[in-house]
Amino acid sequence: MPAQLNGSVTGSIPIHIATDQTNGFHKQHKHSRSSYSESSPLANSRNNSLTFRPPKRLMSTPKTIAVINASGRQAASLIRVATAVGYHVRAQLRNLEGVVATEVSTNPNVTVFVGELYTRHQPTEENKDVTQNGPMPGVGVNHDLIANLFRGAQLAFINTTFYGDELQIGKALADAAKKTNIQHYIYSSMPDHAAYNSGWPSLPLWAAKHKVEEYVRELGVPATFVYTGIYNNNFTSLLYPLFCMELQPDGSFTWQAPFHEDAKLPWLDAEHDVGPAILQLFKDGVSKWAGERIALAYEYLTPVEACQVFARGVGRPVRYIRGPIEIKVRIPTGYRQQLEALEKLFDPNEKDAEKQPPYFGDPKLEASCPREALELWEGPRGLEEYAREMFPLEEEANGLTWMFDEEDDGHEARIQATTTCVENMRIQDDAEDDSSDDDDEDGLVMRGLKRAEEGWLA
Repeated sequence: MPAQLNGSVTGSIPIHIATDQTNGFHKQHKHSRSSYSESSPLANSRNNSLTFRPPKRLMSTPKTIAVINASGRQAASLIRVATAVGYHVRAQLRNLEGVVATEVSTNPNVTVFVGELYTRHQPTEENKDVTQNGPMPGVGVNHDLIANLFRGAQLAFINTTFYGDELQIGKALADAAKKTNIQHYIYSSMPDHAAYNSGWPSLPLWAAKHKVEEYVRELGVPATFVYTGIYNNNFTSLLYPLFCMELQPDGSFTWQAPFHEDAKLPWLDAEHDVGPAILQLFKDGVSKWAGERIALAYEYLTPVEACQVFARGVGRPVRYIRGPIEIKVRIPTGYRQQLEALEKLFDPNEKDAEKQPPYFGDPKLEASCPREALELWEGPRGLEEYAREMFPLEEEANGLTWMFDEEDDGHEARIQATTTCVENMRIQDDAEDDSSDDDDEDGLVMRGLKRAEEGWLA
């Protein structure tokens, strides 16, 4: 039985997302599923991701969870886990495009509401890009969709994004949760660094989340706030900024970012580990977690250590380069503003690692990594396992073929698949050029074959 669909597929005026393209080459490469290496700090976890766990009894009275941006990594992870053990989900999707949206919308335990969380009745020069930070003329909040989303729900997991006025959307969601007496409201927040140190610049996307968190607290909604570490899944050899694992002519990779090479950073596999952790928070309830901030990060590594771990997984040298953020592709305005501020916060010219601000702003929250996250979920997928098992698969899904380079057979098939992929992308670009007016109205998103399936960094 397919999931129930509600609302218009097109919403008000959705941002254009490129249609999925498929690389015709499907030969299995050498990176096969494997367990943690002995060197992994997660190897001794009694419940790593490959450990057998017996099935649990389903709930006698299933609860319903309201979720937004359901094709994003965090929300999709929760939906997979929660529906597997009997929860129902009421999920908002911006559209039905892509593999993840299809997965969510065909899940029999999910009721889908298709549409934007913002409204924009008439595009203008000032509001053509709805990823801008802050209020925009003519852009409002889709209160009707939000009200329908929360109807009949007892729990909520909310991860707002930069599409529309994030602060106003976040407030409207909290208001709806209070009105419908949500029993446990989990908000995916991030810090406003300036609130911890006036000398630190605010990151606009994170500062908006910080303000939403403050509003939720003031409103008195029974809530818990999770702060997510850097996604393992952000790495790609596509030329996206900040987390480009750039392939070199000798087959190695380099990662360039402004973070100090000796300063620790929190890491998280969002697709694998957010869902189980959030589900445990719901099970524990507000009696244990009301008002708490939780750092969801399962490894705490410097950039150099992260590259060493990644190299063990991918089986190739990986070198870290500390430097400015390079932007080589078109990106949403909101994300560009975020990157500009991030380079000021994590100054690539600062020589003292001790002076780098904590990623989560609050030193106490930073100090809880990864202990508190492991108390919620003991079976995380670390960066090494991600690099070994998932990174090559995601790269192949994006039309890349470096993982086949050491094999002798199938060379012509790989060349043909790559040529087809490039030609498809060229056709898509030509089509976008022909409809440049639409692009101007709808804003820009970073595109990749797999990346097009998900809300960017959500």
